[in-house]
Amino acid sequence: MESIVQDIKNGNVERFKMIYQQYHTKLYFYVLKCTHSAYLSEETVQLSFILLWEKREKLSTEYNISAQLFRIAKSVMTDLLRKQQVRNRHTEIMIRETPDWHMETDLTVKDELTRVYNSIELLSPIRRYVFKLSRFEGLPHKEIAKQLSISPKTVENHIVRAIRQLKDSLLLLLPAIVAWFC
Repeated sequence: MESIVQDIKNGNVERFKMIYQQYHTKLYFYVLKCTHSAYLSEETVQLSFILLWEKREKLSTEYNISAQLFRIAKSVMTDLLRKQQVRNRHTEIMIRETPDWHMETDLTVKDELTRVYNSIELLSPIRRYVFKLSRFEGLPHKEIAKQLSISPKTVENHIVRAIRQLKDSLLLLLPAIVAWFC
């Protein structure tokens, strides 16, 4: 038990991969049971393992890796649920305060935003995470690089490729949008 935690603290990538393989599915179904959301389960699992690796130096050798990983997941899940609740409240307020004659336009905008958000969710986990840190959290490339232990150039490459991928996927929707308005 102690050697697994110590190995991860020391940056042993093979041990981390082993833990990932061993706990990925268990963690996913634990979160799914709590949230009843596949999306939140996937996000929680990915962010939990990212945090486990980023904060590995702070792991305690007094507790087994399972307990620490599930504690991280519970914290991440709570944070994601809280953010979702705030988003839902804001959406409800916007819908209540929107005059009826704007509803059709607002639904179109909401549909387009949903398409954009869904396209973002189709990015690979690390690219999506880097993109969200940059565009949603407003973090500079250097800070993202420091958080993820990668170079700023790698961060820039992830963002450029994410934007290119989003542009390509959204361009596929453009003919449908044009046809709908004509």
